Amino acid sequence: MKKLFELFSARFVFVPFLLVMLFAAACNKNDNDNNQQGPVAGLMAFNLAPGQPNVAFTISNNYLSNSTFGYTNYSGSYLPIYVGDREVRSIDYNTGSTLAIARKAFADSNYYSVFLLGYNGGYKNIITTDTLTTLAAAPGKAWVRYINAVADSTATPTVNIAEGSETAVYGSVSGFKQVNAGSVSTGINSTAFSTTRDITLEENKIYTVLFVGDPGMPSDEIKKVQVKFITNGTITP
Repeated sequence: MKKLFELFSARFVFVPFLLVMLFAAACNKNDNDNNQQGPVAGLMAFNLAPGQPNVAFTISNNYLSNSTFGYTNYSGSYLPIYVGDREVRSIDYNTGSTLAIARKAFADSNYYSVFLLGYNGGYKNIITTDTLTTLAAAPGKAWVRYINAVADSTATPTVNIAEGSETAVYGSVSGFKQVNAGSVSTGINSTAFSTTRDITLEENKIYTVLFVGDPGMPSDEIKKVQVKFITNGTITP
């Protein structure tokens, strides 16, 4: 069976994780379609639903990870999955109930993200195609995108990253944009909520900025509206 990193462009390097071990774990589960061999893609999963502290993700009824996801937790790397038109389901692991379902046609050697969003009993999975292999290394530059996961479907906030500013409705996911590496200001602002954070971006690294939280819980240090970010990977020349 081919290893995931052998199939993807050499210009992109994962954040340091043991991909061989991850792939072996996926192939050793007692799940129907994990006994086959074939092309693979990479999927990164995020739990951005404030009221869901223990979430599992499945793909075509197979668990994506051996671990569950607390609120604002993510898979840490792109996990290997088989390609094709597949169902991605998020589950409340404490009760076993399904939170949201989405479908996506996953292509060989491509990268994807699934974000669980929701509050007050309404949840959805947002699946994106992450165009990492199209990003080019450049001196003094980094790549960044954002998702507005702040639990307020009625607001149309303004998102600021570096010098850029744009409106972003709930559930919006931007494309990756090139910005100057170093200290970068980020923020999200509406009539209902507002927060800012300066983050440091390293040269030729790829980031996702997560605007998260529940505007109705400003005194809760975990669930209040805030800015988080993760590193998707590193581009090599």
